[in-house]
Amino acid sequence: MGDWPLWRLRPAALVYVLAVQAVAVSLVFVVILTTAPPAADTLHRFGTLAFTAGLVIVGTSLSIQLREEVRRDPWTIHICYLVSGLLTLPPNLLVLLLLGPALHGVLDVRDQPHRWMFVTAATVSATFAARAVLGWHDPQWTPVLLLSASVTLLSLRAVIVAVGLRLRRPRASRSDVLGDPIDVLLGIVAVTLGMLLAVAMEFHPASALLAAPPMALLDMAGQLPQWRRSAQRDGKTGLVNAVHWDKLARAELSRARSRKQRAAVLLLDLDHFKRVNDELGHLAGDAALASMALMLRGSVRKGDLVGRFGGEEFVVLLPEADIRAASEVAYRIRGSTASLSVPAQDMRGAHRVLDDLTVSIGVAATERVGYELEDLLVAADAALLSAKAGGRNAVSLA
Repeated sequence: MGDWPLWRLRPAALVYVLAVQAVAVSLVFVVILTTAPPAADTLHRFGTLAFTAGLVIVGTSLSIQLREEVRRDPWTIHICYLVSGLLTLPPNLLVLLLLGPALHGVLDVRDQPHRWMFVTAATVSATFAARAVLGWHDPQWTPVLLLSASVTLLSLRAVIVAVGLRLRRPRASRSDVLGDPIDVLLGIVAVTLGMLLAVAMEFHPASALLAAPPMALLDMAGQLPQWRRSAQRDGKTGLVNAVHWDKLARAELSRARSRKQRAAVLLLDLDHFKRVNDELGHLAGDAALASMALMLRGSVRKGDLVGRFGGEEFVVLLPEADIRAASEVAYRIRGSTASLSVPAQDMRGAHRVLDDLTVSIGVAATERVGYELEDLLVAADAALLSAKAGGRNAVSLA
């Protein structure tokens, strides 16, 4: 237990995560102890809904694994059947429906299970809050209460998760914390589908099975941001890849030109990186690249654009930075690289520490080169070659 990733969280994030989980567990126990046993017809309704949800959960998980893809949080599936359960089931059976997110966590292989445990706890608290809005023992289906409960469920869950992400990664981007704009629309669709499912189940419980295909399609739509990010991100470092960086950099330079603002480009290359791969293996090289990416994010401003060009080469666009400011950033990165201590494994599986990494950096700025991206990259590359020729572990200005 001592080496669980949970214990490596920032203190504030650790306390928050444990508190959210403690609240969720407490709510579950209170609900179980204070709710009367359900009637037979209610059990039948629950069984049909749980079977449908389980079918979709297992089916979508197997589909993701067969395609060998990285799964995004399948929260839209859970919202669908939980909303239906909020309207048609007593609280103690609602507790059993809340095992669905936990089932997803077991089926989808995750390297940090404390994250899905936290998200599941957030879903538990938000679900019970929404049930309280509708009416704890006898939920009312009035338009105002339905709207209020839906907003409570979606917004409370989103807020709990967002606060946890912000505490865990204070420098995380807004989209990483709040999600993509499409998530709002998907949430509305998921709630609406859940309400329609509840109405259908009032006429015939078996009609819940008809909701399985729409729920699966909604889950596929929920993966769209993940697929888009996969196309835009470098898999080893999480940084913007070369193609997407090029697109974003051109747009930023166009804005800088129209506003008559300066900008600069840094081109970075890890020194003697081939030796790391040859002597220690590619796993050690990947660890070095990931540590380098993490250091770069922490060495620049929030609006700066960091990307990986491939191999051991990185690139940074610094909006509103002249040559002097850019050189200061470059020297700071150079010093931070030399201070890196990267735990890794060599080809024999032995633990090693990479503490001799250095970087050469070429700097080019619009005040000297202009606003064309090609010109800036050519100038930065020439400066990088000069830094390499001068002995490496150096910064050179174009």
